[in-house]
Amino acid sequence: MARLQVTQTKSPIGGTKSQRETLRSLGLKRIGDTKVLEDRPEFRGMIGAITHLVSVEEVE
Repeated sequence: MARLQVTQTKSPIGGTKSQRETLRSLGLKRIGDTKVLEDRPEFRGMIGAITHLVSVEEVE
């Protein structure tokens, strides 16, 4: 199964509370944090809500 490497690239300061909570639920706490997640619709939806704050790469 494919996996996604998600890296926080920008600060959530000035964003909505929902965007900050989404970052936290993905396990990202600060700029430069990286998490490897399963490629599932739930994670894709969360990433879609904060595309301007993160970068995403597919890893195997």
